[in-house]
Amino acid sequence: MNKHLSAIFCMVIAIGITLTGCSNLPESQDPSSSVNNAMSSQVNQAADGENSPTELVVQFGEGGTPFMMRLENNSTAEAIAGYVGTTSWQLPIYHFDESDVMQQYYDIPSRYEIPDNSQTVTEAHAGDVFYSDPNRIVLYYHDAEVNEKYTKIGTFETTEEFVTAVEENPVLEGWGNKLVFISIEE
Repeated sequence: MNKHLSAIFCMVIAIGITLTGCSNLPESQDPSSSVNNAMSSQVNQAADGENSPTELVVQFGEGGTPFMMRLENNSTAEAIAGYVGTTSWQLPIYHFDESDVMQQYYDIPSRYEIPDNSQTVTEAHAGDVFYSDPNRIVLYYHDAEVNEKYTKIGTFETTEEFVTAVEENPVLEGWGNKLVFISIEE
């Protein structure tokens, strides 16, 4: 009896394995295929800069005043804008404010592939935003002499309100650090 049940069970599994790849839905109608194709399309658009915005909205702290970052016309800025166009970013802020260098940097998750077109930068102006390989955004909120390899990705208008928002961004309760919120204008 057990041998008979085992043989039937094996036949059912063999038929199931054989038919697993068979589907009456063509790939273009398969729902999972549509989701995968849409995600792949968004990633390709981000990398190619298709329909990328020319400005991003940046808030220092949850509910902070929104500031517009004008983007440079390069593949690095286009890729970042394309990715932000698919999902807003909420990034922790790290500071580096030794003597004359007043900057913040934001680490981008490694799942984002961002092209690096860096060149040596010796001077940064308040409001300059750079990409630093690998996957870091650097904001200077005061003028500084530097010697770094960066790709410039954008600029903020450096008003007193902007500098104050950067400097006085509160630590987010429950997180233990400051956050920056980056999105596209809706």
